[in-house]
Amino acid sequence: MATSRLLDLAGYRQPIDLDRPFHPAAVPAPAAGLGALARTVLGLLETDPAAGRLGLPPGRVEHLDDGTSRRLLRAVLTVRAPGPLPEAAVAPLDALLGGERTMRGSVDASTLPVIAEQVPRTAYPAARCTELWRGDITTLAADAIANAANSALLGCYRPMHPCVDNAIHNAAGPRMRDDCAVIMTLQGSPEPTGTAKITRGYHLPARYVLHTVGPVVDGPLGAGHAADLAGSYRSCLEVAAAVDGVRTVAFCGISTGVFGYPKPAAARVALNAVADWMEAHPGRLDRVVFNVYGADDHTAYLRALTDWTRRS
Repeated sequence: MATSRLLDLAGYRQPIDLDRPFHPAAVPAPAAGLGALARTVLGLLETDPAAGRLGLPPGRVEHLDDGTSRRLLRAVLTVRAPGPLPEAAVAPLDALLGGERTMRGSVDASTLPVIAEQVPRTAYPAARCTELWRGDITTLAADAIANAANSALLGCYRPMHPCVDNAIHNAAGPRMRDDCAVIMTLQGSPEPTGTAKITRGYHLPARYVLHTVGPVVDGPLGAGHAADLAGSYRSCLEVAAAVDGVRTVAFCGISTGVFGYPKPAAARVALNAVADWMEAHPGRLDRVVFNVYGADDHTAYLRALTDWTRRS
């Protein structure tokens, strides 16, 4: 049996052209043209196995309405295996994904208030260089955002599944899955828990995406879970710090969705891990954002920050 190995950044940086800025093949399309573009791309993917698995009716794409076309295209790309698109589909898909990014809008991470302003009485040691923001991470213009991935690192293959992995891959576009596939092929084994890889963000406002596998909690929460979760945060920061130009990093709630990590406990682990790393690497990053989506996540962070003790 082959021994698994962990591929470091130097082993995949060049194969995925990590340092080359992404230039889409077409400018973002206006909102009114997105449905037609979706039908164009679907028509070019009619013979793709992913379309067949979803029951895409051959020769019927032109009869789909705009909303159905866009949803169906998203589903096809979600279940589609890594690999190049038909050449004729690249430009219309770039125009579509760029148009959808424009419609979502973006939030500049550097303009958000720091935790010291949001929770003035907190004793959190990194309060002046961290932010707590509730919103859609696919709209956050940070240098790098973290994605809660699975060990295959290829994204969620379940159409319309509400996980952050699916949302990030959908917004970035299929090139990001292709990069992840290159990394995993080079590594030759699943991504271990608590580690991280980095790819370009493509159609996201963030230039890079940090893919990390958090722990799965299925039963009582133990010290090993906390160590693995802290490892995910540290690994993301270490990989981000190895890439020139990364000054802001945003984290989603790693492992707090389908992986089952209790949100209050996860918030404390995240806050501690980031504070420790920032203290050990003063000035390397300007801002770290704790991104939350639901009210319960937001409450968990606010409570941890309000009641902060060093090892809370």
